[in-house]
Amino acid sequence: MLYFNRSIAFRTITSLLFCLTFNSIYSQQKNHSYLIYNAQIIDVAGGKIKKEKSVLIEGDKIKAVGDFATLSKNVPVSNRINAGNKFLIPGLWDMHIHLEGQDLVEDNKALLTLFFTYGITTVRDCASDLGEQVLAWRDEINSGKLLGPAIFTAGLKLEGINSIWKGDLEISNEEELNQMLDKLSKWKVDFVKITENTLKGPLFLKSVKAAHARGFLVSGHVPIDLTIGELADAGFSSVEHSSYLLRLGCNEAGIVADLKAGKISNADANALYQSTFDQQRAIKGYEVMAKKGLAVTPTLIGGKQLAYFDESNYMQDSMMTKYLTQLYTNSYQWRLDRLAKETAQQKADRKKRYELGKSQVPYMQKAGIMILAGSDAAALNSFVYPGESLIAELMLYQEAGMKPADILRSATINGAKFLKKFDRMGTIDAGKMADLVLLDQNPLLDIRAVRNVLAVYTKSTYFNRAALDQLLVNANNAKLALDRKRIGTK
Repeated sequence: MLYFNRSIAFRTITSLLFCLTFNSIYSQQKNHSYLIYNAQIIDVAGGKIKKEKSVLIEGDKIKAVGDFATLSKNVPVSNRINAGNKFLIPGLWDMHIHLEGQDLVEDNKALLTLFFTYGITTVRDCASDLGEQVLAWRDEINSGKLLGPAIFTAGLKLEGINSIWKGDLEISNEEELNQMLDKLSKWKVDFVKITENTLKGPLFLKSVKAAHARGFLVSGHVPIDLTIGELADAGFSSVEHSSYLLRLGCNEAGIVADLKAGKISNADANALYQSTFDQQRAIKGYEVMAKKGLAVTPTLIGGKQLAYFDESNYMQDSMMTKYLTQLYTNSYQWRLDRLAKETAQQKADRKKRYELGKSQVPYMQKAGIMILAGSDAAALNSFVYPGESLIAELMLYQEAGMKPADILRSATINGAKFLKKFDRMGTIDAGKMADLVLLDQNPLLDIRAVRNVLAVYTKSTYFNRAALDQLLVNANNAKLALDRKRIGTK
């Protein structure tokens, strides 16, 4: 267990229920020097432990990595943190979450610091009806007005007319497309997200090309009337949800051609994708997409939670009982209602599809596709919890056969590279952001080590285990207060 000066601990933690603002703390600490020493520093890029044992931090930046004698000279004893020979990694990235729900603004804000307790210091918000609010939170966090993980966000996503998702930027032609891209440019979104609920292939493809031409990274789903290759060639940066890539194990081009020609229906196409998968064809397809530079965010955990819902009792999970409000978890019900209508055969088929999808992630990684670890945590995704679900996602990669070092890269260095922030984020090197997580065990031997977080340094602030536990208390208090308030207003 780590200990640090009581006055530092007091400044580090505030007891505000719904969020942790820290203007005064940040202004006091941003120019302070800290030294984390006696640490086994993980070189994520090389998949090994560095020879150096100490990290000198000034405010929110790493000033140097080296030996204690050299780096400790001008650091007060109270700001020297003995890591106890434990393992120091870069902060984790969840590359697919949704901060969503117009009626859940307080709920989502109260959960921001919860990510720290899982070692997550950066998130990528993949658009929702709270897009403008999330953009504001992003900027408040960046300026030090709000405490939470660094947020990269798409704001609102592009869709067709009458999308089932709330808050989408709905378009029906190129003029509307350009108007919406103008809006996203004005908002300075970090990437563009496009989905296919009602947005048909031709306009979807034009949207990818137009966003790419403006210099945006472009992420999203795959319409049934386009091939993944067409999207990649048009400038698609990442496919969200690796289940789409299973199409590469089939005659995708032929299926799409027959669909466009009216020879088969959407249902027929989906049936063919599920019944004609070939592993060798898939591997070749993955290799082609890797050469095109396409990345993928697998988001396995959501599929696992639903596939095995009939065998699990998620209602007793600590996230359900301690940290998520009743209004938040009420959003789960629509998916659960659908599950209740499934036949025994449909449940078995769901498990089979999930297991196939899980098995493919190591093949994708070995083929050279960049894997971006992401959970799809969201109020509308049943039992896919903020923070905790990313850790579960990483466990699934290991179960599927990925090596721990590759998994760690998927949750640190890959996100930084994908978002073109690698010059200042993603590894423990001088000049980079001081987003650091201390683990009890070596994650290069077993990725399950990320479950045991001892401490986190982020946003110019050091949180030991007691401080992280206080963040959990704050989140629990916020949940209880919001639940009580809403009961009182009924």
